[in-house]
Amino acid sequence: MKITFLGTGASQGIPIMGNTHPVCLSEDFKDKRLRSSILVEWDNYSYIVDCGPDFRQQMLAAKVQHIDGILFTHYHADHTAGLDEVRSFSQRQGEIPFYAKKEVIKNLKERFGYIFTKKNKYKGAADIVLNKIKNKPFLLGNLEIIPIEVLHGKLKIFGFRFDDFAYITDANFVSDIEKQKIAGVKALVINALSLHAHPSHFSLQEALDFIAEIQPKKAYITHVGHRLGFHAAVSKTLPENVFLAYDNLTIEV
Repeated sequence: MKITFLGTGASQGIPIMGNTHPVCLSEDFKDKRLRSSILVEWDNYSYIVDCGPDFRQQMLAAKVQHIDGILFTHYHADHTAGLDEVRSFSQRQGEIPFYAKKEVIKNLKERFGYIFTKKNKYKGAADIVLNKIKNKPFLLGNLEIIPIEVLHGKLKIFGFRFDDFAYITDANFVSDIEKQKIAGVKALVINALSLHAHPSHFSLQEALDFIAEIQPKKAYITHVGHRLGFHAAVSKTLPENVFLAYDNLTIEV
């Protein structure tokens, strides 16, 4: 299984427009972060988790030619605002399956009504098939996907386990029951917004504590805000099996 980090930044990305924080001014390409998303590939399957406002740029950078579908963690704009760009794939492939919980589907229909209307639909709109998922396993191709319900502030959102790989973003709490779903993974991706406590995201130390509890062979930090610090400096402080992810990083699991 191959995972590509399409984006590893927080809701505004890095650099933030008009921001003169030193990290936003960094020339290191690892400090330049698009909104968080991943591409997961196995056998002949290719799935995206979240399509934020940088979706087009991410697909071009990763040279993605085909997708089998998109999974959504939640409905916030930095994870869904690129939905219109899916038309570039549906125009060639036909209908693109989306997988999301009912609250996300409801939100997408409200915000992108022109895509989901059945009456006088604009011919240039994306062709999308909505698949409602719950907090129980479902199949994508030949692989069982396990949703992991976490809290993002007070909002219940999904992370996902793909075999020995688990991806969690925008979390600030994971229950013991949900942690059991992650046990035994070889690679874990978890969010860490900054060095300081936040009401809806793990801090770096909270993420490291979570990793130590789960004990994956390797872990990767994503959904990084500029206040976490420079990639090079933060990386030096991490345990030997923990890595600060960066855009276009690829790993094999």
